[in-house]
Amino acid sequence: MSNNAFVFIKPHANTPAVRKLVEAEFEKRGINVTKQGEITGEEIDKNLFIDQHYYAIASKATILKPHELNIPKDKFKETFGLEWDDALKAGNVYNAMDACKVLDVDAAGLDKLWGQAKKDKRLVKFGGGFYCGKIDNVEGKETIYSFNGFFMEMRSKFTMPGTSIYYYTVDFPADKIKWSEFRGDVLGPTDPAEAPAGSLRRAVFDNWKELGLDDVPNVGDNAVHASASPFEGLAERTNWLKGEIAEDAFGKLLLDAGLSEELIKAWSVDPQVKYDAEGKMGSLFDALEDMDATECAAKAKQLSTL
Repeated sequence: MSNNAFVFIKPHANTPAVRKLVEAEFEKRGINVTKQGEITGEEIDKNLFIDQHYYAIASKATILKPHELNIPKDKFKETFGLEWDDALKAGNVYNAMDACKVLDVDAAGLDKLWGQAKKDKRLVKFGGGFYCGKIDNVEGKETIYSFNGFFMEMRSKFTMPGTSIYYYTVDFPADKIKWSEFRGDVLGPTDPAEAPAGSLRRAVFDNWKELGLDDVPNVGDNAVHASASPFEGLAERTNWLKGEIAEDAFGKLLLDAGLSEELIKAWSVDPQVKYDAEGKMGSLFDALEDMDATECAAKAKQLSTL
């Protein structure tokens, strides 16, 4: 069984030289490119591609409205001295996208206000990737409460007019390249400065000027993204390329294993799932990370029965 991944060059690194580097490395490693293309920032913005990609974070910042969020009311009151229901009724709580409009600031402006709120200890963490901040230092504006304000600056890197990503769908034989090797040796770890020699992220880090980048790569701007598992690869293909589960090689494997299309779609936004019969919960994506296709499908089947 082949492994199928989704890879893209991030906007800050999307230069002809980086594309050439990536494609040469794939060829050298025996990784087959089955499809490639460019997606513009305007398309990413309009279709909420990056929001869906980072759904766990973005859902609180751009996709859902405050009344649709599961707020730990006790934590909200403990931090801000105000009942959540009263704040919601007063109409001064917003997701990050709407906060920008209400405060009349752009992504960078909100990021600055969010940073100040963090410094002033006016932030509370409700869970993984889920934060609320009190913003009360904008002249001429009322105090508001907002969620995941940091995401808008992160999002803008993908959605600014004139930017784009360059993507590849790839496959490689699982008996020759393990998924963990694909991520660790071919791509490299999140911090490009710690990536091994010969990996893509390290190559861009070491040669960023020659490759046409404006700045040295870092943990956030680390040049290249790749799926963390076959399941994430499926989720990313159905998002970015609007692919159909039943027409995807790994999607077919899951369907043949007995998972429903509805469950696969629900799992594509990385929900919390049961890890064992005792009820231990955790990230679905984390549970499947670095597994090859056959093992990943078997694990997904097991999790679906808990």
